[in-house]
Amino acid sequence: MKIAYFDCFAGASGDMILGALLDAGLPIERLREEVAKLNLSHYALDVAKVVKKGIGGSQAQIVIDQDHHDHHHRHLSHIREIIATSDLDDAIKTRSIDIFVRLAEAEARVHRSTVEAVHFHEVGAMDAIIDVVGAVVGLHVLEIDKVFCSPLHVGSGTIECAHGTLPVPAPATAELIKGRPAYSTGVAGELLTPTGAAILTTLAAGFGPMPAMTVGQVGYGAGTADPGIPNLLRVAIGEARDDVGDYEVEQTALIETNIDDMNPQLYDHLMGRLLDEGALDVFLTAVQMKKNRPGTLLSVICRSNAVGKLADILMRETTTIGLRWRVENRIMAAREIRRIDTVHGPVAVKLARSNGRIINLTPEYDDCKRVALEKGLPLKKVLDEVRAAALQAIDDGDTLKAAPD
Repeated sequence: MKIAYFDCFAGASGDMILGALLDAGLPIERLREEVAKLNLSHYALDVAKVVKKGIGGSQAQIVIDQDHHDHHHRHLSHIREIIATSDLDDAIKTRSIDIFVRLAEAEARVHRSTVEAVHFHEVGAMDAIIDVVGAVVGLHVLEIDKVFCSPLHVGSGTIECAHGTLPVPAPATAELIKGRPAYSTGVAGELLTPTGAAILTTLAAGFGPMPAMTVGQVGYGAGTADPGIPNLLRVAIGEARDDVGDYEVEQTALIETNIDDMNPQLYDHLMGRLLDEGALDVFLTAVQMKKNRPGTLLSVICRSNAVGKLADILMRETTTIGLRWRVENRIMAAREIRRIDTVHGPVAVKLARSNGRIINLTPEYDDCKRVALEKGLPLKKVLDEVRAAALQAIDDGDTLKAAPD
């Protein structure tokens, strides 16, 4: 699987993302050819080689004819129509529109308005359309299967815009990075723009350290400003480590805390809350703590963007006064939930696959428990019968029905 990892040590903007992809091997001619399918006019798209604090990179240059475009505004519906009626690949259209919807939703929340009422100034909209569509086109042309991103460096201080003086990150940017890891080192200025935040938070499958990969290309996309650090966005492109065979590797977070002074009755409520709020798994391990006290190691596996929310629950619902958390890789087989017809009616089963072959089949516990209670049967008998029925259906070549959401 080919992946791209964006290292946002100096933030990110739409033109920096585009520049990084151009620097990593995206041909400018191919980019122009694809962007031309939007049927826009009175603009120019080019790339320049620049050096920022001794590091070379590529600067995407989008020049808009101000006289032609300066007197109009575009709403999301207009931008959606431009992209949807273009000759671009359907996958590019869908991902580009998703980014603009996310951006419009953030702007609507900031201005206490609606997505339909949000408008983009014509010049800014043209710039953003080319940045967004160009970024999606670049990932498509470079055959990137999955995007990952570092924590987002946002900058500090204030910026001047049409609405006056605003804090950094800009309000729309602050909305877009909710649930994603972000930080500031005190570098003055806006490092992460709304367009850059919208692209990365929409397309990235995970935020954290660089995933295990064999790097084949590295590119640097230059911004126009010159803060105290090299104003560059780095992208590394390569193959995900294939030493785990056909299984998928993804990054998750692990939150842990040791507890030796809590009423054990509270764990049932706590685990239910954590799972309801997005934890992937919660488990308890008996440990020996200081002063020879028996204790419990409470572990929570979750997505990186859920760490803050789940940490708050742990601090409020337990007696702990501190937590540890880290990013870890996990290996997963492809899995899906299917529904099988049995003598007890339809029951869901979970299938795990590798190289197209089923390597594990597990009846869904809650479905089997419901059947057992309704029919007055031993639960283990229902589990065995459902598993046997599913295996027989697969042996007979039947296609199991997709389970409803």
